[in-house]
Amino acid sequence: MPTILAIDTSAELASTALLHGDRVLSRESSGVHTHSQTILPLVQSVLHEAGISLAQCDAIAFGCGPGSFTGVRTACGIVQGLAFGANLPVIPVVTLLAMAQACRTLSGATDVLAVLDARMGEVYWAQYRYVDGWQNVIEPTLSTAEAVTPQGTVVVCGNGVSAYAAAFEQSGLATNSQTVIVPHAVQVAELARVAYARQQTLPAREAQPLYLRNKVALTTAERKLKAKAAA
Repeated sequence: MPTILAIDTSAELASTALLHGDRVLSRESSGVHTHSQTILPLVQSVLHEAGISLAQCDAIAFGCGPGSFTGVRTACGIVQGLAFGANLPVIPVVTLLAMAQACRTLSGATDVLAVLDARMGEVYWAQYRYVDGWQNVIEPTLSTAEAVTPQGTVVVCGNGVSAYAAAFEQSGLATNSQTVIVPHAVQVAELARVAYARQQTLPAREAQPLYLRNKVALTTAERKLKAKAAA
């Protein structure tokens, strides 16, 4: 089996994971403002525990987004630097899919709606179905919580549900939801191992974040207009 190093800094939790043979090693640290400072020591820690060097990995994976604008840029930049230095391919993994993978591990769900808090009154969301592998039902989307409309019956996961609890309770999607699930490098690594087996890798220079929002801040006038519309 390929050895996969993965990192994720797309949300408030920074994490790294290493799949090495049958072993799964991981580290994590909370606090989005320090991700750029903490992720490399986390990487060094899992490599040290496994007793291998970065060059002995087969690929480096990262949560490419959607998520924190700064966080996904941080992950992309760090992975590019590591991959260039070790001459390794990279594997971008959609963070919402990684959440769906965690939800399936936790609950056995095969139809999953992943919802991540996007701040600014919005959520990132996507719907996935597992049938001998993950299939996209609804591609990653940015919208208000009220506009989240899955197809059929789903298990809902992610902190977007708790961030906009009233909206999800009104729609009935909050029932039995797994709100503790956030993007994590363990699931990024698991999905990347599947992608590696399918030869779905990229050279480091082609690693790019997945952005769904062109603007990361609203003007005062835009905030007032949005609040008026919501009211």
